[in-house]
Amino acid sequence: MNSLTIDAARSAIQERRTTAALLAEAFYDRIEKDDPQIGAYLTLSKERALAKAEEVDALAAKGEKLPPLGGVPVAIKDVMVTRGVRSTAGSKILGNYIPPYDCTAVARMEAAGAVVLGKTNCDEFAMGSSNENSAWRPVHNPRDLSRVPGGSSGGSAAAVAADMAVAALGSDTGGSIRQPASFCGVVGLMPTYGRVSRYGLIAFASSLDHIGPLTKTVKDAALVLRTIAGRDPMDSTSAEVPVPDYVAELEKPVRGLKLGVAKEYFGEGLDAEVRSSVEAAIQKLASLGCEVVPVSLPHTAYAIPTYYIVATAEASANLARFDGVRYGHRAGDARTLSEMYRRSRDEGFGAEVKRRIMLGTYALSAGYYDAYYLKAQRVRTLLTRDFEEAFKKADAIVTPTSPTAAFKLGDKVDDPLAMYLADIYTVTADLAGIPGISIPCGQTREKLPIGLQILGRHFDEATILRVAHAYEQAS
Repeated sequence: MNSLTIDAARSAIQERRTTAALLAEAFYDRIEKDDPQIGAYLTLSKERALAKAEEVDALAAKGEKLPPLGGVPVAIKDVMVTRGVRSTAGSKILGNYIPPYDCTAVARMEAAGAVVLGKTNCDEFAMGSSNENSAWRPVHNPRDLSRVPGGSSGGSAAAVAADMAVAALGSDTGGSIRQPASFCGVVGLMPTYGRVSRYGLIAFASSLDHIGPLTKTVKDAALVLRTIAGRDPMDSTSAEVPVPDYVAELEKPVRGLKLGVAKEYFGEGLDAEVRSSVEAAIQKLASLGCEVVPVSLPHTAYAIPTYYIVATAEASANLARFDGVRYGHRAGDARTLSEMYRRSRDEGFGAEVKRRIMLGTYALSAGYYDAYYLKAQRVRTLLTRDFEEAFKKADAIVTPTSPTAAFKLGDKVDDPLAMYLADIYTVTADLAGIPGISIPCGQTREKLPIGLQILGRHFDEATILRVAHAYEQAS
């Protein structure tokens, strides 16, 4: 039962071939058996999950139609708050934090009948590309336990890939949904900025953070997005834009769609096996009737430095709230207020979070703001214009998700710059606020998954889902 898709799980419960409670128990059995080696979960919410499962089973017993996610076991990245369930953001500074409310995306999942199994491991405050920055333990890739699952949503991707959840929610600030999806061989969708409410998402970089699904299939991603998308009065940045029926849009033909290929994404640093698989996927889409057209994104080379100024500056501001006063870890025996602040943050934050806070504070400091943060925002505008020009020629843009397949645990821990450069193909979409999806498109000689990334216009998730679905069905 653990390998079911959303539709298959819901149908099995609706038709009384199983129950939501039995299905949840099957997933908890798998978690108990496999997660000690993988490390995908930080906190399980069994009482909450079984209570929801009983509600769904009561509906099924009456013969009533189940909601879209009725009885489907899901996992939630631990940067989304959950009422009464520990929410740590992968950090010791929130080690004992029990939120009094639910993240909007989580509330919408449960309202649609989803059974929340627990909270998944992640890089601390979503800062990382390998899930080795978690304060609790690293996550191992289910496809090869010696390798990383990607980050920062590595726990969510690993849970889906290891059949420890049917679907999961993750967050994407610089590639944190798409890159783990690529490394673990699952589907990862980052919606347009503003498509999904960020209310209840523990902030990393507020102008870059997105919530989105990690699933087994493109159709499952469409189902979850349809559930969580839409305006939320609790989030002023959520957009008042109609939400289409993404599932119905999947079946529209792709023949005649123009797919842009940017030379900037196929240059130095791209692994030969990744290039080969992505080029084969593009040819497959061409055989389905898509027209492949060249496009240019000339400012791509500046994406990484731009991202790591904007993101760290916003992180510095957002993480100032963790001071040991209102909630979270407080150092004991401090003699003065300033010592309590200093020690609480020193004990609570890990090395990568401290690094990014210092970088961001420097970029925002007097005398450097114009040279760094303001300049980065101007370059961000140029990157956005690159996409606007490219989308005049193409309906979607296809690229590799990551320059390599999953690397070994420990390989890049001591080289932060090499870790940052692993995000080269994903940060551009976050900076521009456009949607992107990663789908499996092959594997290396070592049987490691390779991801194909499809990028779309603002609020045009329907097109990238349609292209991804067509490729998935043809493959």
